[in-house]
Amino acid sequence: MKTLTIANKNYSSWSLRPWVLLRELAIPFEERILPFGEGSNFERFRAFSPSGLVPCLDDGGTIVWDSLAIAEYLAESHEGVWPADRVARAWARSAAAEMHSGFRALRERCSMNCGVRVRLSGVDEALRKDLGRLAGLWDEGLSRHGGPFLAGARFTAVDAFFAPVAFRIQTYGLEPGAAALSYARRLLALASMQDWYREALLETWRDEGHEDDIRRAGTIVSDLRHPPAG
Repeated sequence: MKTLTIANKNYSSWSLRPWVLLRELAIPFEERILPFGEGSNFERFRAFSPSGLVPCLDDGGTIVWDSLAIAEYLAESHEGVWPADRVARAWARSAAAEMHSGFRALRERCSMNCGVRVRLSGVDEALRKDLGRLAGLWDEGLSRHGGPFLAGARFTAVDAFFAPVAFRIQTYGLEPGAAALSYARRLLALASMQDWYREALLETWRDEGHEDDIRRAGTIVSDLRHPPAG
């Protein structure tokens, strides 16, 4: 049985990617949550992850870290991780890799926090550029491959890589355009995403680093999370 170690569902966008992919493809796995602690989690996470980061997959002693590596590893033994069509697969891999290494302003200025709603203090040029690219990329995928997902009729790894963005759109009230917003809502309506969201709201852990990110981004107008422990 595969074991996927993740951190807080409320915050950990990187953890969400392989988790939602496993769920949507009905690949059996056990979930292990290790919440973020104060300061650096590097040494604590190094006990199971060579990089000291999450997510990390343990498949019978084979350790795979990094969300993109996990997706590629799963693709070696499970159908449907990437599109079957070669051209669609090339597009999907390119888009997922772009999300994996790019969209820095979106990730830094709008960190994932599923349980709050935030009014941004402003949208600077870097964030505006990222939102424009996001809308263009999603529009291209949906129109080129026919939807309702980015590479066609079925949810694949490229959708998993953009799943955290759907939560960011919901949290910050981002407006990437009509087609992109419709796609984000489609992701949020998935049963797996609803399960993640519900469990994120029930978490009582708070990580000050992530909470500081939210306070820097703007004003919290609603906090839907279960009250913190203690």
